[in-house]
Amino acid sequence: MQNKLIRLKVIGISYSQTQSGAYALILAEENGERRIPIIIGGFEAQAIVIKLENLEPPRPLTHDLFRSFAEACGVTVEQVLINKLREGIFYSEILCTDGEKRFRIDSRTSDAVALALRFECPIFIDPQILNEAGIVMGTTTDEEQKKSPEPVTEKKQPVTSEYGEFTDGELTDMLTDAIAREDYEQAAAIRDEMARRKGQG
Repeated sequence: MQNKLIRLKVIGISYSQTQSGAYALILAEENGERRIPIIIGGFEAQAIVIKLENLEPPRPLTHDLFRSFAEACGVTVEQVLINKLREGIFYSEILCTDGEKRFRIDSRTSDAVALALRFECPIFIDPQILNEAGIVMGTTTDEEQKKSPEPVTEKKQPVTSEYGEFTDGELTDMLTDAIAREDYEQAAAIRDEMARRKGQG
């Protein structure tokens, strides 16, 4: 069955335009044009963003704690599989091993992806689900593009951002403060501004 599964990659997180206080996790097939937006909660979005942005929280989040606990018990995550789609809800399972036996754990897709990023393991999807829910970005209409969320991690920073007037030293202090307050959205924005300046240097 393994050769029939389709591998996905994490594109990023965007604000949900359909649900207040929610976010859209954007996954894409690794060797194709189809993408899948999955509505997730704020906590799960935060857990995914800090790994995508390589941010270090001042204290371990739940998914970090799970990884530490699993590794202490000799368990590792081999892969994540999105295996069901019912009434618009994606279901996943986490494939684990302790070196001798393999076992599967049912999981919300958002949690499964957050763990996949921490264990650096692949994410797969049943091709039937991708055929049903996948969106081919290259063929969307103008109206569909307006409704489709734009992943935060793919946005190009303008020449001047809201942090453009701050010095490099001030940005460094602000980044440290944002991480300490666990405001990872602001931390990511500051980090993008710092990266933009390095690119212009």
